[in-house]
Amino acid sequence: MAKKVNITLKELSKRLNVSVSTVSRALNNHPDISPATIEKVKDLAKELNYIPNLFAKGFRAKKTNTLGVVVPNICHSFTATILKGILTQAETLGYRVIISESKNNEEKQFEMLQTMIQFGVDGVLMSLARKTKSVDSILSILERIPLVLFDKVSDKIPCSQIVIDDEEASFNAVEHLIGLGKKRIAILKETENSYNSRTRLAGYKRALTSNNLPINDDLIFSAEGVSLESGKRITRQIASMKNRPDAIFAITDNAAIGAIQTLKTLNINIPNEIAVVGFSNSVKSTIISPSLTTINQPGSKIGATAVNYLLHEILNPKETMQTKTIEVKTNLVVRESTFKG
Repeated sequence: MAKKVNITLKELSKRLNVSVSTVSRALNNHPDISPATIEKVKDLAKELNYIPNLFAKGFRAKKTNTLGVVVPNICHSFTATILKGILTQAETLGYRVIISESKNNEEKQFEMLQTMIQFGVDGVLMSLARKTKSVDSILSILERIPLVLFDKVSDKIPCSQIVIDDEEASFNAVEHLIGLGKKRIAILKETENSYNSRTRLAGYKRALTSNNLPINDDLIFSAEGVSLESGKRITRQIASMKNRPDAIFAITDNAAIGAIQTLKTLNINIPNEIAVVGFSNSVKSTIISPSLTTINQPGSKIGATAVNYLLHEILNPKETMQTKTIEVKTNLVVRESTFKG
């Protein structure tokens, strides 16, 4: 088998007996290059299957039209909708996207950020790993390239942050339960003091206080990740309580679905005995029976908005860096887990 040859601008210039700069300008339709030379260069490039080296080109131009994205878990359904919004908007505006996964690991997260810089991306979009304890490494990256956070964010990082109004969304979810006559409402939240968990707990507490209901620590349950399994486990605890709740508000759909599955196993009527509300409006929320009442997060809009703000910072480098929190609106989708018509 013949040795593979990487066709470069230098190789094209050698074969055509012209300068490298002439080849480069011809490939970019520069007005100083004659149409005949442009045609000759492009024909040879096509014949030899020449592919531009984006990194070399970006090094020269100090711009690659490439965005980096770092997320905790690519397989998460809500993350997938955000990524779709990012990819669609970036492509529309002429940018490529490189996506990587931190696997909710702080060290891996920093490693991925460094890799993005090595790839020469113009800026980075990132959702923080759940166990991010120190932001020093992220602040060092922020000194080098534009960074926009989305979904999992931190008020310790001075950059644009695209979120939903978690507190207001949670307030509306709990108010819905109270409006149905529920008075002992349990919440399933994260053990980690994450931005999302903290603000959703605040909305839960505000809704109770606004309706003159007590905040009962016995009804506040925490779990790492708030997963399907933790939803099942905590719901078994709830079902065994002497004075058990009449509603469960889980800060993720997965935990809420785990709650529904356990309540069904225990023959506890949903929603009459215990109503359930989730958060995300994932595809699973419509498949589970009874279908899940949940907060709808517009993932694609969050992704597109994040791209727009990052590109503004890339294209306006002289603007003073500021912390901006941009909130994307949500809505409550009412289904069978809280209401049967």
